[in-house]
Amino acid sequence: MSEQEHQDTHGDGQEMYPLVALKNMVVFPRTRMTLSVAREKSVCAVEEAMLRPDRLLIAASQRNPDIDDPQPKDIYPIGALVEITTMHRQQDGSLQILLSGVRRVRIDEYFDLEPCFQVSVDVPQEPQARGPQADALVRSATSLFERYAQLNRRFSVEDINSIVALKTPARLSDMLAAHLVTDPQQKQDLLETFDPLERLEKICVIMGNEIEILELESTIRNRVRSQVDRTQKEFYLREQLRAIQEELGMETSSEANDLRARLHEKALPPDVATRVRKEIDRLENTPPQSAEIAVLRSYIDWILALPWTERTEDSFSIEATRRVLDEDHYGLEGIKERIIDFLAVRQLRQRRASLGGRVNSESQGQILCFIGPPGVGKTSLGHSIARALGRKFARISLGGVHDEAEIRGHRRTYVGALPGRIIQSMKTVGVRNPVFLLDEVDKLSAEYKGDPAAALLEVLDPEQNNMFTDHYLEVPFDLSEVFFICTGNVKYQIPRALADRMDIIDLPGYMLEEKINIGSRHLLPKVVAEHGLAPDQLKIPQSVMQHIVTGYTREAGVRNLERQLATICRKAARRIIEKPDAHLRLTNHSLEQYLGTPRYSDSPVTPSMQVGVAMGMAVTEMGGILLPVEVATMVGKGDLIITGQLGDVMRESAVAALSYIRSRAEELQIDPNFLDTTDLHIHMPENALPKDGPSAGITIATALISAMTGRQIRAGLAMTGEITLRGRVLGIGGLKEKVLAAYAANIYRLLIPSENKKDLAEVPPKVRQRIHFTMVDTMDQVIEEALLDVPAESENHGQDEEQKLQLPVLLNGDELMQSTRRPVPPDEENENEPNEHRYDPLLLPPADHRLPGNSYPQVQAHDK
Repeated sequence: MSEQEHQDTHGDGQEMYPLVALKNMVVFPRTRMTLSVAREKSVCAVEEAMLRPDRLLIAASQRNPDIDDPQPKDIYPIGALVEITTMHRQQDGSLQILLSGVRRVRIDEYFDLEPCFQVSVDVPQEPQARGPQADALVRSATSLFERYAQLNRRFSVEDINSIVALKTPARLSDMLAAHLVTDPQQKQDLLETFDPLERLEKICVIMGNEIEILELESTIRNRVRSQVDRTQKEFYLREQLRAIQEELGMETSSEANDLRARLHEKALPPDVATRVRKEIDRLENTPPQSAEIAVLRSYIDWILALPWTERTEDSFSIEATRRVLDEDHYGLEGIKERIIDFLAVRQLRQRRASLGGRVNSESQGQILCFIGPPGVGKTSLGHSIARALGRKFARISLGGVHDEAEIRGHRRTYVGALPGRIIQSMKTVGVRNPVFLLDEVDKLSAEYKGDPAAALLEVLDPEQNNMFTDHYLEVPFDLSEVFFICTGNVKYQIPRALADRMDIIDLPGYMLEEKINIGSRHLLPKVVAEHGLAPDQLKIPQSVMQHIVTGYTREAGVRNLERQLATICRKAARRIIEKPDAHLRLTNHSLEQYLGTPRYSDSPVTPSMQVGVAMGMAVTEMGGILLPVEVATMVGKGDLIITGQLGDVMRESAVAALSYIRSRAEELQIDPNFLDTTDLHIHMPENALPKDGPSAGITIATALISAMTGRQIRAGLAMTGEITLRGRVLGIGGLKEKVLAAYAANIYRLLIPSENKKDLAEVPPKVRQRIHFTMVDTMDQVIEEALLDVPAESENHGQDEEQKLQLPVLLNGDELMQSTRRPVPPDEENENEPNEHRYDPLLLPPADHRLPGNSYPQVQAHDK
């Protein structure tokens, strides 16, 4: 039917036509299009049009192609009047039709909506485009199309010739719009443009933009092609081959289906499952050669590998817990009771929370934290708790961690991004309620990459960790059922915000008897098995174990003891290889053949009274230590020399002690102008060990007063306390560790601040009974207890003192200052070994005894 015949028919009055709604398609006048029709309304409209003599219907596009049952408001008002040229019915009931566009029409009114759309239309008149401007625009469009066809190469010669032959703007614009424009929105805009010249100008702009893009693509393609060498060509071909194989075998789809099957089997929270489905869809639609494939697959694997619902059942029993702790650790009775009490409270909270329907985070309570020197069993206590509860055990070390991403993970935008160490450990352990040990929590450090201690707040806080969000996962993960245990060496280095969330348990170290039993019961069988020895091939009696502990180790824990036992096993293994039938039994006499000369002796650190030498005490990461302070006076101009790798706080304590002495010089019988002619040198030996803290104040002051007055310091005495400019003695920390260090060094007389009297309850009773504690509040009391009177110059008095020194006093076992610890009873098998367990009583001079002469030459010069 020609356009003129249609105009004559339409002029007689409005006529109704069936309407077909198109998805992402636009039919232009004077063009042909093949269309597949499957929707019921569309099929009905086509069948209705086929019953008409003219076979006409209206083709209009939908605004939203996702709507399957469009309404009038969902269809553009401008469409095309088309004629059905051919129609073929397919086996599935759909229709294949060939449409020929006739004219643009404007939908006037919808009469019927069922079973198909019936509309009346208005045919707007298109302006006639003639003259030089139309001819110039036609030529420009034809030239652009020829250039476009050269770059695109998807048009045949016949198609190009048929389009170039068109000379009218209306026909040319509709033909170019149907064959060149791909965007449905641009096509609809061109359909709604009735002026041919304006329509042709828009098409020229679109073709110009496409030509620029095609030329740029051609330039890039040529440049890349010129730079590709043989290896790159092979790689490109391999990638193409892999892509073809994947396409033929549908490997990507099978991989996505496998992931969906795993997701279906995994019980995930609803929001997490929705996120994983979207990521799987993205993985399926991503081209195989894309670099994002590996990132998506890794992310999905991490989500599916985490224990979202998997858990182990607790089997808490006080008797079983005590049995496990006793099997794994000797001694530490107070520590074990604290752990059992903590676990009992935690178990009751969990029961009440489950009965009350509360969340798990409300039943966790505080975090358990073990503080003590290395080698005292902090990590092994965590293992024992996990074994007692029947839970799996996970551990990470936080020593030296300085990046927040180590805790919270890296964002996926970074190359090689991974989750944080918390999530990595949860994946490794495979359950959501393990016993999780955070080792060395006091050694965290902060820098420009963030503060990991602040990130740990979200992990350890029961009010927050049920929604812990890792930067890599970007979905919340519940940590409320995790039993967190922290360990550290120094409690004062733990950030205050973290310490407030912890129940801190101090493990100061082991005493001699505990080390001997640990070595015999736990370390020796372990080391013997590690070195391939049979238990009967090497025997170490308890008396020999005591000699190893006292002569070859000096530590709060037992790691060095384990190393010494390993040395013995290595030498024993060599001897057994040489003599396979040998069975070795160590004695005190043969021990040096395995370990060499003893490194330490049982004699006190300060065997005699000296001038200018005082014994202090300090606490380090390795536990308590003795801190000798030496002072020497020299002729000079009042300089103060401080050596021994001292920190700023300890240097300030030395200055404060000197200022106190200067303010009370006359009362201390010191020349007030002594700094005009005297230099002072304060030294603390063991320069390799950094020292800091205020607790050496009274020790430094006592050594200074002794050096400047010539008064000797009492032997076998140690002290600790902070000094003020007015002579007050302030309290200190770490008293328990300091007392154990003095006890290990056979020092049984201590001066401590009165403020620390309450801390004596933490000292083991056996140690507390052996040591004489003197509480001091002022430096006057320290001087009275620590310094002896200036010895007389008479020769007879010196002789009397020498006689007293030659007649030592045998100390009674009931006295507070005892000479040495009682040795461990020997094994029954070694009762006949000569001189192996003979311990002569240690003879010490009385406390008020004075040595003849002076210990420092400068003191004699001063007296003269």
